[in-house]
Amino acid sequence: MKALVLTAPNEYSIQEVDQPKPGPLEVLCKVKAITICGTDAHLLRGDYPGFWPPSYPFIPGHEWAGEVCALGAGAAALGFAIGDRVAGTSHDACGFCKKCVEGRYNLCENYGNTDVHRQYGHNWQGAFAEFVVHGVKALFHLPDSLNFHEGALLDPAAIALHTAERGNIQAGANVVVLGPGPVGLLAGDAAKTLGAGRVIVVGRGARLQKAAELGFETVDYTLGDPVGVVREMTEGVGPDVALDCAGVADSYRWALAMLHKGGRCASVGIPVGDVTLSLQELVLYEKELVGVRATAGGMRRAMPLVADGRIRVNELHTHTFPLDEFEIALDTFNERRDGALKVIIEPDGPACS
Repeated sequence: MKALVLTAPNEYSIQEVDQPKPGPLEVLCKVKAITICGTDAHLLRGDYPGFWPPSYPFIPGHEWAGEVCALGAGAAALGFAIGDRVAGTSHDACGFCKKCVEGRYNLCENYGNTDVHRQYGHNWQGAFAEFVVHGVKALFHLPDSLNFHEGALLDPAAIALHTAERGNIQAGANVVVLGPGPVGLLAGDAAKTLGAGRVIVVGRGARLQKAAELGFETVDYTLGDPVGVVREMTEGVGPDVALDCAGVADSYRWALAMLHKGGRCASVGIPVGDVTLSLQELVLYEKELVGVRATAGGMRRAMPLVADGRIRVNELHTHTFPLDEFEIALDTFNERRDGALKVIIEPDGPACS
């Protein structure tokens, strides 16, 4: 099969590789659509040395949807059949550690032991390929109401939903989103779905304009102090919840500074460098800062929200490329060409055999 093979930081090509075979409780799928995620771009550049990927050569990619082609032992008994339409997520956790049993399998205590926990496209071979093998715990059946493009966008939709849930949004809350990238815009939708009274998006440029087009209130941080502006917009007290979808030093500082007393910041952006924070207000005003890692069980809950348009994934799908044009697709994503948000790759491989 054809696959995108990463051989070193910033060194990749489309190569012919062996098609994988499904083992017990695994299925082989034909990849119909896969999106480029911000984590993919960082991984390709080598921003997570020694962690993602653990070694080379490596096939990245984890936001995908496709068709089941072959079943490993035991998969049929768990409801999978050849021809099923499915969407994948990255974490295939052990299922028996304390965190997995509690339902937080994204925090599996056996992460790093790939005999029992594989994170596809991160520490295990991913889906920028014509075919991919996934364990059944990391697969979800697509409802008839969702196409493959929408299916590929379910993983970021579920992450956005998890981000909003980690923010502990209450009905009528004032919510600020820092970073109007794909997850940030989806998190704004998720916040509304959970009952936010107002959603204010902080950013700049074309992506902030997109936030305005989607109906969110906006603050351009290049025009002045976003902390002061957001506080003024919220009667001087600040938002109840901040969703940091940028993960940079300024966004962390702004989020904590602008929060209302007792407010909570949920951060899904992964910093690639050290961030220095002053934590006096965190202590004195009982503010909270919590992390967000992927999602745990959010795919099924995101599906009906995507299907009825409450989480608007189609608004973010801006470009589509074949696998052979991955370099152009990645440049389009990284450089935000023509307003690029979510860029979808269609491997268009041979039919299931």
